[in-house]
Amino acid sequence: MTTLSETDALDGLRDALGQLKDRESVARRLLEASAKHSFDPDQELDWEAPFEDGKWFWPPELVSLYGTPLWRRMSEEQRLLLSRHEAAALASLGIWFELILMQLLVRHIYDKSATSAHVRYALTEIEDECRHSKMFARVIARSGTPWYPVGRVHQALGRVFKTVSTTPGSFTATLLGEEVLDWMQRLTFPDERVQPLIRGVTRIHVIEEARHVRYAREELRRQMMTAPRWSQEFTRVSSGEFARVFSVAFVNPEVYTNVGLDRREAVAQVRASAHRREVMQQGAKKLTDFLDDIGVLRGPGRRLWRSSGLLA
Repeated sequence: MTTLSETDALDGLRDALGQLKDRESVARRLLEASAKHSFDPDQELDWEAPFEDGKWFWPPELVSLYGTPLWRRMSEEQRLLLSRHEAAALASLGIWFELILMQLLVRHIYDKSATSAHVRYALTEIEDECRHSKMFARVIARSGTPWYPVGRVHQALGRVFKTVSTTPGSFTATLLGEEVLDWMQRLTFPDERVQPLIRGVTRIHVIEEARHVRYAREELRRQMMTAPRWSQEFTRVSSGEFARVFSVAFVNPEVYTNVGLDRREAVAQVRASAHRREVMQQGAKKLTDFLDDIGVLRGPGRRLWRSSGLLA
């Protein structure tokens, strides 16, 4: 397949979602939105306010063990504690993912014009992600929980992925890391059962991540139309494998040990939970529908996405 130039890509080229948008126009709109709706978490959030008794750190329906036999045996206090540790584990996962994302964005703009709006927005997004990572680290410390790093195997796979990923593969992985958590956070920040600090963190993240998702979706559409065939095929397979890694890493099993549960029993019940499977698939549905429309979910890659549990 012949790689198309920028001019060709804008000259009436369409995918299943319509005509491709001008890259610079999209970036300028995102820069304007960033100027109006960006936040400094250190100033916006009340980090000194005490946590409120009886409030969750993550909506109970989104806690991994919700609805399982083990959940029904747990006390309310233990359930609340599990939500605290799972929120910390998700924040830890978010830091790991955003460190990868920032490196992928730098790679993406390395050989592009530094004066373009597209590059300036990528740098703006990197600024956002730096603040998010610091915010997540601070909320972990404030919660009094451990930091939950991903396992060594996933750390190694992350190093390999960010080294060999193609540009469309990078943006597919970006959307995977952003959209599932975004769906959960959109349920979290308006939920009055949840601790105010957690609601504030998720609100900031949702508002700023909406711009990141728009940037990644527009660029991925362009890449899947203009990249060489080998790159498209590699993206399909690598994104499916990253989906499998992401779904396994989503909850760190160490949280179960730290709240006094049998780790093996908890992991087995989460894997068998129809509710948990539905939550993960619902969280990924907007993304998988989009990826299906633009031709990512094909061939062996689609089978890998199914095996991840994120695609019904």
